[in-house]
Amino acid sequence: MKVLIATDKPFAKVAVDGIRNVIEAAGYELALLEKYTDKKQLLEAISDANAVIIRSDIIDAEVLDAAKSLKIVVRAGAGYDNVDLDAATKHNVCVMNTPGQNSNAVAELALGLMVFAVRNQYNGTSGTELKGKKLGIHACGNVGRNVARIAKGFGMDLYGFDAYCSAESMEKDGIKAVSSQEELYQTCDIVSLHIPATPETKNSINGALVGLLPKGGVLVNTARKEVIDEVSLINLMEQRPDLRYVTDIMPAAHATFIEKFPERYFSTPKKMGAQTAEANINAGIAAAHQIVDFLKNGNERFRVNK
Repeated sequence: MKVLIATDKPFAKVAVDGIRNVIEAAGYELALLEKYTDKKQLLEAISDANAVIIRSDIIDAEVLDAAKSLKIVVRAGAGYDNVDLDAATKHNVCVMNTPGQNSNAVAELALGLMVFAVRNQYNGTSGTELKGKKLGIHACGNVGRNVARIAKGFGMDLYGFDAYCSAESMEKDGIKAVSSQEELYQTCDIVSLHIPATPETKNSINGALVGLLPKGGVLVNTARKEVIDEVSLINLMEQRPDLRYVTDIMPAAHATFIEKFPERYFSTPKKMGAQTAEANINAGIAAAHQIVDFLKNGNERFRVNK
């Protein structure tokens, strides 16, 4: 069996070494494709692979067509919208993610962005504190719950909305459950986004919803770019000079945001949620273990396609 690591943005060496140990201990071969610059390189490398570990790399129908022996794709991380799930199912390929492995890293980033926003990007002017502020957690999965854990240390008042999570389970983590996303935005000073990009959520965070935030409201997005309706958010921020938007996913309209709202908008140059040594290692090694368990035992616990 051949396992390929295909990463345009490479894992840290210690992560690759850890993956190699897991794969080779199982009696499998490990191949490495890093920093590739052309899709043809991926097509060639994956042609004889039985399994592949990726990060933000695109696995589409063309790649799956080329991967004649492929049985499993594991996305090292929580999000998997870079994989064509329908095409994978048609090719009888199992797709998995590694939920929870990056959660603390993303949560720490979200709180860092909050501090950065309320302290006016450290521009020397007087800002505000997080203590006593109402924090809305939009989706209370692994990342959202880690955000809640850290935010408690800041003395924040926690609220949450998650259409797939019971109020009882949220309240066990000290999060007050609200009945709708509209109620969350009306109630909270800061909202932290942790929803996936799905047909239902794409462009769902729009001006009408964000406009429910009280004066001085902050929207923090460490989820996905696609969930933001950028045009309506820009229109809203033009009308509401009190609102701020901070993210680690650069918008398509980044230049417009910068031009219009230089003191109220911030984006990192690239997605930073999982960019820690710990998350890098955890997700990569988890992916290796999941591949071995799948190939040897047929375990599909983290399967995300039908």
